[in-house]
Amino acid sequence: MVSSMRRDGEVVRLLLSFLFLVAWEAGSGQVHYSVPEESKHGTFVGRIAQDLGLELAELVPRLFRVASKGGGDLLEVNLQNGILFVNSRIDREELCGRSLECSIHLEVIVERPLQVFHVDVEVKDINDNPPLFPMAVKTIRFHESRLLDSRFPLEGASDADVGVNALLSYKLSSSEFFFLDIQTSDELSQSLSLVLRKSLDREETAEINLLLVATDGGKPELTGTVQLLIKVLDVNDNEPTFDQAVYKVQLLENTANGTLVVKLNSSDADEGSNSEIVYSFSSDVPSTTKSKFKINSSTGEIRTNGQLDYEETKSYEIQVTAYDNGSPSMSGHCKISVKLVDVNDNIPEVSITSLSLPIREDAPLGTVLALIMVSDRDSGANGRVFCSLTPQVPFKLVSTFKNYYSLVLDSALDRESVSDYAVVVTARDGGSPSLSATASVSVEVADVNDNAPAFAQPESTVFVKENNAPGCHIFTVSARDADAQENALVSYSLVERRVGERALSSYVSVHAESGRVYALQPLDHEELELLQFQVSARDAGVPPLGSNVTLQVFVLDENDNAPALLPPGAGGVGGAMSQLVSRSVGAGHVVAKVRAVDADSGYNAWLSYELRPSAGGDRSPFRVGLYTGEISTTRALDEADAPRQRLLVLVKDHGEPPLVSTATVLLSLVDSGQAPKTPSRVSVGAASVDTALVDVNVYLIIAICAVSSLLVLTLLLYTALRCSAPPTQGVCGPGKPTLVCSSAVGSWSSSQQRRQRVCSGEGPPKADLMAFSPSLPQGPGLSEERQPSESEHLGKVFHHKRNTPCITYSDAASLTISEIWAR
Repeated sequence: MVSSMRRDGEVVRLLLSFLFLVAWEAGSGQVHYSVPEESKHGTFVGRIAQDLGLELAELVPRLFRVASKGGGDLLEVNLQNGILFVNSRIDREELCGRSLECSIHLEVIVERPLQVFHVDVEVKDINDNPPLFPMAVKTIRFHESRLLDSRFPLEGASDADVGVNALLSYKLSSSEFFFLDIQTSDELSQSLSLVLRKSLDREETAEINLLLVATDGGKPELTGTVQLLIKVLDVNDNEPTFDQAVYKVQLLENTANGTLVVKLNSSDADEGSNSEIVYSFSSDVPSTTKSKFKINSSTGEIRTNGQLDYEETKSYEIQVTAYDNGSPSMSGHCKISVKLVDVNDNIPEVSITSLSLPIREDAPLGTVLALIMVSDRDSGANGRVFCSLTPQVPFKLVSTFKNYYSLVLDSALDRESVSDYAVVVTARDGGSPSLSATASVSVEVADVNDNAPAFAQPESTVFVKENNAPGCHIFTVSARDADAQENALVSYSLVERRVGERALSSYVSVHAESGRVYALQPLDHEELELLQFQVSARDAGVPPLGSNVTLQVFVLDENDNAPALLPPGAGGVGGAMSQLVSRSVGAGHVVAKVRAVDADSGYNAWLSYELRPSAGGDRSPFRVGLYTGEISTTRALDEADAPRQRLLVLVKDHGEPPLVSTATVLLSLVDSGQAPKTPSRVSVGAASVDTALVDVNVYLIIAICAVSSLLVLTLLLYTALRCSAPPTQGVCGPGKPTLVCSSAVGSWSSSQQRRQRVCSGEGPPKADLMAFSPSLPQGPGLSEERQPSESEHLGKVFHHKRNTPCITYSDAASLTISEIWAR
C-alpha cells in the first residue's frame, strides 16, 4: 500500500515537471523598451503585442496579462490595440535610487497555450532633480586663533540623478577671508573644504555669511544653494585631529551584521577635559547611511548595522566629527569611504541600442542595425562574457570592441516573405556553473514605396435624389495601400475637368483624408441626369504613387415640377381656352382638348385630368378624358343649357405628393346655323397636320410594340446574366438605344420635346428615344370614354444625348422595377 502511494506521488511529480518545462520553453522571448522618467499617463512605450508576435484578436481569449516585478502599476497594456503605455508617474530615483541602470521587468503571460514573455523597460534618467544640500543654512564655528590655510570640510550637495546629470560643480560667493578648495579623490566623489586665507579677528568680524552654489551637468542646468554662517569663536585653539583625513575600507556585500568596519584614532593636544573626545556621525550623513552603520562615541569603532547590498549601493561616504569637551568645544573631521565588493551572484547583462530600425528591405549587406553591449558585474573568469545569436536569421554579430558588438545584415531581405524578425542575443559568462542572460530585439523590415493606392473596383455608381441639401454626403471612396506608414497614408482629390461651362469642383468636392464625397449644391435632374468624374488617391511616399476611381452619379427625379399647360390656340382670352360648340352635337362629341406637359420624368410626369365640380352642384353636360385631356359631351345639348359654359380642368401628376395645375375652358353654345366656318386655308393646314400626326403615330405604335418585345428579352437576359456572370461583370453596358413603353392603358401625357445635357465620361454620345408610362388598371368611368385615336397616345417624349450607364450586380440587385423605369 505504501509503495503504491509512493509510485503515484512520483508520477505526479514527473507530470508537474513536464508541464513546467513546456511552460518554460513556451515563453523564451524578451523585448526591450525604453521610456524617459516622469512621462505622462498614456505615453507610448511600444507595440508589445506586435513585438511579441501576438495577434490583437487573441489577447482577450488567451487571457493576456502583465505582471511587474517591483514596478507596480507603472505600465499598462491596452488590450484593444496591444500598445504598452505609461499608466502612472515613473520616478527613476524612487525606483532604482542612484543605480546607473534602471529598468522595469515585466512578465507577459498568455494561455491556450501557456506562454511567458519577458519584457525589460529601461527608465532613462532626465535632469529633474536639482542638487540638494543637507540643510539650507550651515553654521560653521571658526576660532580666531586658526592659522591661515586652515580647512573646514564641507558636505557637498547630492543629486538624485545619475550620469552627467549628477556631475556637480561648486562656486563660493566672494569673500576676503575664505575660499573654496575642491579635491577629487576619485570619479565618484569630491571633497570640499572651506580654506582660511586671511586671519580672523572676532572683535572686528564676529560672523561671516557666504553662499555656496552647486550646479549639475544636465541640460538645462539645475542649481542648489546652502548658506554658510561662519561664527568666529574665541579661546580654544586646539581641535581633535585624526591620523588620516580619509579612511578607505572594502567590505564584501555579504558581510555579517555587526562586523567591524574601522576603528578611528583621534588625538587632541589640549589637556584635561579639552582632550576628551566624543565621536559621532556628522549631521550631513544621510539617514540611509546611518541605518547601515553605527559608531561607538567613546572608542570610535564603526560597525555594520544591517544587511549590505552591492546592487543597491556600491559605496558609502561617512563624515565623522570628533568633539572635545572644552568650552567652547572644538571638533575634528574625517571621512570614511566604504566600497562594497561584489560576489559572484550576478548574471550577465545585455543592452541593445537600436540605430537604424526598421531596416529597409533594399538595405545593402553589412548595414548596422543595432549596437549590443554585454556586461557582468562579477570579475575575473566570472565576468568574461560570450555572445551568440539566434540561428537561421539574416543577421550576424561582429565584435567591435571588448564587450561591444554590432548586429549587421548578413543576407538580403525580402519584406514580402518575412516582415519582421525576433532576434535573440544570448550572453553567457565563464563562471562555473555558467550564468546566462538573453535579450531580444524585433527587427522590422520597412517597405519601400512600391505599391500605389488601390480601389476595390475601378468605378462605382451612386444614386442621388435631386434637390439635395448643399454639402450633403453622397458617397465615400476608399483606397488601400499595401505599404506602411507615410507610404500608406492616402489622400483624395478630384480630377478636375469641365462639366459643360462650369468646373467640376462647383458640383462636388472630396475630403482629402476620409474620402467622403459631398454635393456642393442642389442637383437638378432636369438639368443634369448623370455626373461622371474621377477621384484620385495618392500616397505620401517619395515619389508619390496614385490611382483613380470613376464615379457615376445618377440624379434621381423628384416631383418638383407642376404640370405646365401648353399655350391656348387662337381665341384664348387671358390664358383661357375659348371654343364654340354647336348645340346640335350628340353625346360623346369632343369639343376641346387640354394639353399639358411635366418637366419631371417617370411617374412624376404621368398626367391625369379631371373636371372640378360646379359651385351649384349642377351636373355638367361635359366631361374630360382621364388621361387624354379631351373634353367631350355626356349627352345631347338642349335649350336649357346655359349659352356660356366655364369649365375648370385639374391637371394632376402622379408624384408624391402630387402637383396640380388648373386650366380654364370657356365654351360658347351656338345654334347649328350660327357655327362659324373655318377658313379654307386653316382647314387645309389642320388636315395636313392631322395627316402628319397619323403618320407619326403609326410609326410610334410600331416602335412601341417592337421595343416592348426588346424589354421582355432584356429582362430575361438580365436574370440569366445575374445568375451566371462573375460579380465584377456588369449587367448592362453601353449599347443601342432602347425604347421603353407601357401597356395599352390608352393614354399618355402630352408630348414635349426638349434637349437635356447628361454629363458622362469618355465616348461619343448616343441618341435615345424613351417614353415612360406606367401600366395601371383602368379607372372608373374609363369605359364610358371614347377610345382616343392613336395620334393621341403620344406620351411625354424626351429626345436627349447621353451615355447608357453600366449597372453592376450590386447596384442592379437593389433596384426595383419602378426604379429601372425611372432610370
